[in-house]
Amino acid sequence: MLQSPRTGREGDVLAVVSQSGPTVSFFDAASDRHLGDVHVPAEPHELCFDATQRLLWCTLTYHSGYYHANGGRRTELAVIDPDTRRVVELVDLAPEHGPHGLALDAERGRLYVSVESGDDRPGGVVVVDTAGRRPLGRIDTDAPGPHWFSIDPAGRTGYATNKEAPFVSVVDLERGALTAKVEVPGSEGLAVSADGAYVYVAAPYGNFSGGGGERPANGLRVIDARTASVVDTLPTGNVVLPVHLTSTGRLLAGELRMAADPASQLGRHAPGRLTVFDAGSRKRVGEVEVGLFPLTITSSPDGRLAYVSCVISSTVEIVDVETLEHLGRLDIAKLGEPGAHGLAYIPRPA
Repeated sequence: MLQSPRTGREGDVLAVVSQSGPTVSFFDAASDRHLGDVHVPAEPHELCFDATQRLLWCTLTYHSGYYHANGGRRTELAVIDPDTRRVVELVDLAPEHGPHGLALDAERGRLYVSVESGDDRPGGVVVVDTAGRRPLGRIDTDAPGPHWFSIDPAGRTGYATNKEAPFVSVVDLERGALTAKVEVPGSEGLAVSADGAYVYVAAPYGNFSGGGGERPANGLRVIDARTASVVDTLPTGNVVLPVHLTSTGRLLAGELRMAADPASQLGRHAPGRLTVFDAGSRKRVGEVEVGLFPLTITSSPDGRLAYVSCVISSTVEIVDVETLEHLGRLDIAKLGEPGAHGLAYIPRPA
């Protein structure tokens, strides 16, 4: 019999961004009890926990709104102490702006932050020293809006997905240079395999403009890191935004679903879907219904629990990855649209 997925999580904490809060909320991972909130400047998006420094990094992306419909792009990262639940510093990346995706190389003390293009530069990735909490430089990605970013386990190669640009940018982190462009028809979330051999990319991107024309098939493109080429596609029924790979090799995809609505050209939001694949065999394992517009996925360090933030319903759905049982739902406070966004699982102090 499987042990309860809650066993042994006392003292662990889940951190959740409310984009319109604007807050980072903290929940007990064993009981789901709300522990408190940290108020941050508008408009927080993603989270990344650095266990070495025991600090939580949060991107502050726009003054209001969201991608392609915002009230101006911000330039800061909020640095949060998750134990005392307070902001300890705001790190300004100016003139870089629109920080979004976060990837941590704990061994080298480097945090990588995707940023949007400006009048004088393409989109790119800013390199931040996690000990000194200062930017060290940037790497161009040759695309206007690199949104999600991930690195291989060795910390040598990074991958930026680009919503409108028809490629994934591959960068050499040691040389600080763009080395390849992998043809993909616009892309969203991504995850790198534990051995660094494959990259799983959600494509095509979520285009909500209502434009016509034939769209490429929805799914996860599998990129061979050695050849920088797409070698397989894992099909999904709907457009995928977040992608996450657990420590046990489960590949999690958050599908956005829409229902017909005579009053709206785009339709209305229907419950989303968490689709689970086995990364080794690339076979579909199953699916679980979640909230409206799944946007971020994370998991517990043992890979047993999945957390799916759903930005329109402003909920976090908790799923047992082994049994595909829906275990609970966290309601995240918001002041408007959108709501729940970035996630980070924070193990208790040693």
